[in-house]
Amino acid sequence: MTAKPKRRAMVAEDSVLVSLGLEFELRQQGIEIVGCASTVEQALAMAKTEVFEIAILDINLHGEMIFPVADLVLQRGIPIIFTTGYDPRQMLPPEYADTACLQKPYDFRALMHLVAQTLMPVKTG
Repeated sequence: MTAKPKRRAMVAEDSVLVSLGLEFELRQQGIEIVGCASTVEQALAMAKTEVFEIAILDINLHGEMIFPVADLVLQRGIPIIFTTGYDPRQMLPPEYADTACLQKPYDFRALMHLVAQTLMPVKTG
């Protein structure tokens, strides 16, 4: 029996407590963290070089918006989930209107459900 390959996630979060909780929950679901950036600069570097299947991105990292990172990740064909402590309708530009977004404080079960849905293979008929 072949072991199922681990899924990999990139995280961008500037709150240490949220980051630690998120990393714990992802690992509990068997998802490996390729890195956790706390600045847009760190997140851009990871987005360019790391191999991952999903990115969980806090919209505002220390006052800097994450959208250049989101654009790069989406150009690579990798899905993203935004998180924010603000009203997502006020934070998300129109081009991201269909992108998954959870408002903080979020329930980790809801986030893990969203991660699972996002990582599910698309069934073709």
